[in-house]
Amino acid sequence: MADQRKDGLLTYSYLLLYIALSSGQIFFNKWVLSSKEINFPYPLALTLLHMVFSSVLCFALTKILKVLKVEEGMTTEIYVSSVVPIGAMFALTLWLGNTAYLYISVSFAQMLKAIMPVAVFILGVAAGLEVMSCRMLVIMSVISLGVLVASYGEIQINWIGVIYQMGGVVGEALRLIFVEIFVKRKGLKLNPISVMYYVSPCSALCLFIPWIFLERTKMQEHGPWNFPPTVLILNCLCTFALNLSVFLVITHTSALTIRVAGVVKDWVVVLLSALLFADTKLTLINLFGYAIAIAGVAAYNNHKLKKEATKDTSNDTELAESSYGQDSRFSNK
Repeated sequence: MADQRKDGLLTYSYLLLYIALSSGQIFFNKWVLSSKEINFPYPLALTLLHMVFSSVLCFALTKILKVLKVEEGMTTEIYVSSVVPIGAMFALTLWLGNTAYLYISVSFAQMLKAIMPVAVFILGVAAGLEVMSCRMLVIMSVISLGVLVASYGEIQINWIGVIYQMGGVVGEALRLIFVEIFVKRKGLKLNPISVMYYVSPCSALCLFIPWIFLERTKMQEHGPWNFPPTVLILNCLCTFALNLSVFLVITHTSALTIRVAGVVKDWVVVLLSALLFADTKLTLINLFGYAIAIAGVAAYNNHKLKKEATKDTSNDTELAESSYGQDSRFSNK
């Protein structure tokens, strides 16, 4: 009983850590990118700095200080076919998501993220990982309707920001699909540090190439900017801690649990952004539409939970039947 309480307390601690880090990092990035104090409107460069910092830190922890270990089993074929697509989509998600903060409010960006299950499901069907059904079609329609209503209620809608945010949603959906394919078909399970060790350099390279063409010249023309090294390092550390917390929660719970925690985090961000940022003005239509979308997301999570429970029960039954068959063969000898 004491062990169960301890495990439960540990799980809730991980979830609270994830919610706090994720919410804090969203506000931190918004402040760095659009505040007058920092004046660093370069989302691509900021994301590139995050990935370079993560790559260097992972290398130092595993190869120089050797306080952590990178798991074996990675091959060139697996890296090229699985890690590179994951790293590329991770880079795309962070880049487009951060860029959206230059054009739309934090709360509206979170509302648009509610469309994520729809993107994941559609791409999952295309990849053969999901099966289309009437129930799922209704759930996806509810989520889409909620996001449309929330968008209709936005007072100052900027379509450039919407396009960037939706691009980030598609990138994140593709990343999740690639991760699922990686785990199911490659069978290689890595710890959080190993994942960051392999993915971060790939993401950094994918960001470096467009940065050369899109932001390098602007940054050189701007000259020096007010970005204190302490703030930069702290911002990079927060991003690294957030990425680790995501893998930590998934390791100790499940991918579904972090999706549910993400819903709680989104509500926290939406409400806090209305208090912290002058560009955030929530309307009743905003909140009503977002509530509809979240209801659809809750239904989606509930459906996935039942599906996973049924799958686990089926696996246990197959294992029991297999064990019974082996026992019968041994008893007949």
